[in-house]
Amino acid sequence: MSADDQPEDGPLLIRREGRVLILTLNRPERLNALTPELHHALHAAVLDAAHDTTVGALVLTGAGRAFCSGGDMSRDKSSAGPPPSLEERADELRRHAETARLLHVMPKPTIAMLNGVAAGAGLGLAVACDLRLASTTAMLTTSYVKVAMSGDLGVTYFLTQLLGSSRALELLLLGGKIDAAHAHRIGLVNRLEEPDALAQATLDLARQLADGPAVALRYIKRNVLCAETGTLDEVIDAEAYAMARCGRTQDVKEAAIAFKEKRPADFKGR
Repeated sequence: MSADDQPEDGPLLIRREGRVLILTLNRPERLNALTPELHHALHAAVLDAAHDTTVGALVLTGAGRAFCSGGDMSRDKSSAGPPPSLEERADELRRHAETARLLHVMPKPTIAMLNGVAAGAGLGLAVACDLRLASTTAMLTTSYVKVAMSGDLGVTYFLTQLLGSSRALELLLLGGKIDAAHAHRIGLVNRLEEPDALAQATLDLARQLADGPAVALRYIKRNVLCAETGTLDEVIDAEAYAMARCGRTQDVKEAAIAFKEKRPADFKGR
């Protein structure tokens, strides 16, 4: 769904700011808790963004006072028909997790703007993004164990990659709340901003990335993805190819000219 044909009161708001795409979870009365409808809309929007060459960076945030409180535990399931089989439920969860995977692997930067609570699957979406900017009043928690669940949307992978297995286990096993300052200290968020400055700071960062050398950004992200699971030799090979590819772009020539002329480079993404 494009920004032009989305309903203004739908569960997901889509807005463009130049080459920045802003996706806003829009169920503020439920702290932006995820429903199947919202999952579907978010997945479609992220998939579109991944393939849209006019999108240079993606920002994910929530309406109101929350980023996302996780799955909606209040939905009435009494009229939903027979319960799904184990395999059907697992397939549904895999489809939901595809959104997090896309945020992580798409060839352009993704930013989570944490304007409030990020819990459960909401935290999963946040840690799937490349960068996280948080309000000083934000609160983060895995929360799964408190509802006797084990975690989804790749949260186990992302927390382990970000923090190491010991810290990931602490967050998942205990399910405690983490304030923004603590999250920043342990590396769970990249930057803290005062609540009234968060939106502008996030947009400024997103614009910087969206207007940057898109080919170089693509391969920087690909290199890091390789480093998550690859050997040193594999990473060196990936870096060598990426450097050779970037060296053939118009942007690298523009950067050299801008350096000589002592002016900011005007990158075109090719």
